[in-house]
Amino acid sequence: MINLAGRVCGIGDEAAPGSRDQIRIHQQAGLTGVELRTVEGRGIHDLTTEEVGSLADSLAEARMVVPVVDTPLGSWAVSVGTDLDAEIDVLRRAARHASMLGCRRLRVMSYPNDGRAEPEWRAESLRRMRVLASIAEDLDVLLLHENCHGWGSQSHDHTLAMLSYVDSKRLRLVFDMGNGIAYGYEPVSFLREVLAWVDHVHVKDARKDPGDGAVFVMPGQGEADVAGCVRLLEQSGYRGWYSVEPHIALIPHLGVSADPARCQAVHRRYVQEFLDLVRGLDG
Repeated sequence: MINLAGRVCGIGDEAAPGSRDQIRIHQQAGLTGVELRTVEGRGIHDLTTEEVGSLADSLAEARMVVPVVDTPLGSWAVSVGTDLDAEIDVLRRAARHASMLGCRRLRVMSYPNDGRAEPEWRAESLRRMRVLASIAEDLDVLLLHENCHGWGSQSHDHTLAMLSYVDSKRLRLVFDMGNGIAYGYEPVSFLREVLAWVDHVHVKDARKDPGDGAVFVMPGQGEADVAGCVRLLEQSGYRGWYSVEPHIALIPHLGVSADPARCQAVHRRYVQEFLDLVRGLDG
């Protein structure tokens, strides 16, 4: 039987906008960790030192850890043409604030295209990832690339090519179970090829919609084969965190949001349904 006790967390702002509510809702769900992305709509890198200190105190009081801080580096919020110095500044601030929260792992992506020909997009995306990984070495942080937006997210071949080019111990992966449905590949097949580099996991499920996207659903109700992903990870020896990211009431990159009560209810139900699903799996 697969046992994920103490290894399930959630992305805080999927549950609530404010940090105190994020912590409270995760505590009430029986979780001991919270992955931080935004607080009241602001990225962790954009908070003041005083705000981060207060957040750290609240987390310590609740005895909760922060496995990963999500940054906008290379994400849908920027492009491969975004000023690199500005990105480096975000990296430095994110690393400083994550350190105050007891965290050394930062989620990144690999830069959506801005209309360039594919070879130019590839070259510039990979150059940027190598620069960021080099700075991460100096900052003593680990960058975790998510299979979401950017050149390296298009397939497992792109991801492996990125890892080979950057060639740094400071760059590993976040595997998001549901993103493959949105971006056109089968999640378990993708995971099987990148398993050795996975350092963190996002729990998400989805069904392909009639258009060119996905409809996000409760875990086990979609086409991402959440159970198959968990089984493969555990059998491979993965012992890291599983972070729930429903994307049902809140989808930041699509501008989808709901009232706080619905976000809270969806998040609680999502955690419970994921735990129920896992309890029924054989190792």
